Amino acid sequence: MNDNVHKLTVKPAKVGARPARDVKSEISAYKRRLILEEASHLFYEQGYEGTTLDAIAERLNVTKPFIYSYYRNKAEILREISERGIRLCLALLDEAMALTETPTQKLHIMVDRVTTMIIENQEYIVVYQREEKNLEPAVARDIRKLRKAFDDRLEQLLDEGVAAEEFDVTDTGFAAISISGLMSWTANWYLPKGRRSASEVVVQTWQIVRRMVGARK
Repeated sequence: MNDNVHKLTVKPAKVGARPARDVKSEISAYKRRLILEEASHLFYEQGYEGTTLDAIAERLNVTKPFIYSYYRNKAEILREISERGIRLCLALLDEAMALTETPTQKLHIMVDRVTTMIIENQEYIVVYQREEKNLEPAVARDIRKLRKAFDDRLEQLLDEGVAAEEFDVTDTGFAAISISGLMSWTANWYLPKGRRSASEVVVQTWQIVRRMVGARK
């Protein structure tokens, strides 16, 4: 057999080579994020009903077909904005619960991270709270299920603390709902240039939660 026929050249793999990046997906995600950010600004300032896709396109200095290439309609944009906060909260709670720390430490970490996230994503949270009525019924139900999942998992963490005799709570379900409500309401009153800094709000929120569950210092 002729060695020059059908030779297969195999390039040796580079040691420590970085995996190929999906640049197209990264660009698409970046553009979707820009649309969400500008839409959330307008929904926050003018309300969902008072904002048009034309206004969003004008704010981005793009055409309306550009938006249609990423979102079918305004309702789909509202859905993604509304889901963002609760999905981030769930992820942060799961991360805290997976740590090999005491229940008190897990709760403290969760409160710090979730409250910080709520402050950083203030407009998204407020838009959802204000505009839930404008969500499609099925979407609104799905988001409420996510919120219930957060409360249920938080209740599990509180149960863990009670079992470890770190928390003094008679109704962990009610306490979980109260804690999640305390954190989420921060988005409604926090002022970026107010007399309380974000870090002060986070610290004071934990102090309140710690007293609510009767946790040791």
